[in-house]
Amino acid sequence: MHAGERFPGGSELVDGRPLLAPKENLRTRPAARRWQAVAAWIAGGLVLFAFFLRISLSERVDSDGANSALQAWDLVHGHLMLHGWIFGDATFYAFELPLNGIVELLFGMGNLAVHIGSALTYLIVTACAVALTMTSSRGPARVVRGAVVVAVLAVPLLAVPTVWVLLEEPDHIGTSMFLLVSFLLIDRVPDRRFTAPLVGLILCAGQLSDATVRYVAVPAVVLVCGYRVLAGRKLRSGDTALVIAAVVSVPLESALRAAMAHFGAFVMVAPKARLASPRLWPQHASVTWLDVRILFGAASEPGHRVGVISAAFGLICLLAAIFGLARVIWRWRRASRAEQLLLAAIVFNVGTYLVSVMTLPNVAREVAAVLPCGAVLAARALVPARITGRPLAFAAVAATGLIALVPLAAAATRPPMRPATAPLVAWLEAHKLTYGIAGYWDASIVTLQSGNRVKVRTVDVWGQVEAAGWESNALWYNTSRYDATFAVANYTGEYSAARFEHFLGKPAATYRVAGLLVLVYRTNLLRQVSPGPS
Repeated sequence: MHAGERFPGGSELVDGRPLLAPKENLRTRPAARRWQAVAAWIAGGLVLFAFFLRISLSERVDSDGANSALQAWDLVHGHLMLHGWIFGDATFYAFELPLNGIVELLFGMGNLAVHIGSALTYLIVTACAVALTMTSSRGPARVVRGAVVVAVLAVPLLAVPTVWVLLEEPDHIGTSMFLLVSFLLIDRVPDRRFTAPLVGLILCAGQLSDATVRYVAVPAVVLVCGYRVLAGRKLRSGDTALVIAAVVSVPLESALRAAMAHFGAFVMVAPKARLASPRLWPQHASVTWLDVRILFGAASEPGHRVGVISAAFGLICLLAAIFGLARVIWRWRRASRAEQLLLAAIVFNVGTYLVSVMTLPNVAREVAAVLPCGAVLAARALVPARITGRPLAFAAVAATGLIALVPLAAAATRPPMRPATAPLVAWLEAHKLTYGIAGYWDASIVTLQSGNRVKVRTVDVWGQVEAAGWESNALWYNTSRYDATFAVANYTGEYSAARFEHFLGKPAATYRVAGLLVLVYRTNLLRQVSPGPS
């Protein structure tokens, strides 16, 4: 057979080589590349989770995280309404609690489960931010943008106070997930029929978890989508449906909460959603700027792992986020839905915090959503949608990957922290003391660290000993079900041994354990605990 002749049933040959690849190869190569990409992203996620978990293990878990763990434990053991629980001003009911409960089912109740849950929460927020920054980008640019987001979210982990906000116990950083997922849907599929109802449900669930969604995400969606309706002069559109869905989510969440309360669900302390006096707003502006700098790791403090260098790196990330913010403002009409929504969310989060009574120095958790939103804007502003040229792409991926890896590796060098109350837990278990009372910071953390074998319940000691009205469960103080035989006291202060003895009487025995005092009684102390505030 001569070259160029067609062989029946085969491909064309030139010098024995096929002119065209078989069709099956054309189909399988893109599929293989997709699976390789999926495997790469999964591997990257696992590595990132390992870093987050290692960093989380270097810090303590306190009674705030312990109470959330106890709530999660009840939730996944069939107490869906969490009857008897009194929450603080945020419930985290629709995200962090289910997630932590699943982790506890796998790993048991204890410090490790809390650390794993915190690391998973931050990983999910990071993944949502990365997904949002990759929209409209292709190829290596996607990887570079993702690395920039990871870098911005990693730098604050060099500072101990910010680790407590981002990687310990449920806090407002997890609420960012509701914002980012809603914005991602609106950006990618704004006109699909399922988008508006789904966004409405997400916003409703977010408000059930944290009022931040009501004051940040809902107005952001209404503003941006409403603007697009007016700019497009088309009332009947996906943006109109999104505005309606966002507005309806507010009364829907109120109705859902009322229905749950009717059937005996948890109660919560009302959030401090009040305006401060306008004369305080200039002072609040400086405090807000301080808290934003702390959030980004741009405030030099003794808790920084790398000191001034770390703060400088954080300041660069903050300036990059501000640049991204300014870029969206400058090109507002040409900006994508995602960019407009992120800008609006940052403005509403910072603005409501500045004018509210919640403004306090060193309380960055109230503006936690600004960090991932700012990270996305920074990445989209600094990295073009496409990077042409293999050498340039390789250099960009390598450089940004290294920039993201350095703060993660530096933060992960802290040694794991041993729980401070571990000796107390061991002593109580050894002496078969299984039910008692204590002040807030010495109570639920003991319950968590003992794996629920030793239960210490929170009491307030003011004019009397009374059941706590914050992050507690009214069922804990039922004298017909429980018998509290000891109190954990401090040497001085509100929960001192002297104050406990003043209201409870002299104990049968007093023991000094790990810097605390254990007062042992022969009576059920719950009979002397007054009901908490209603």
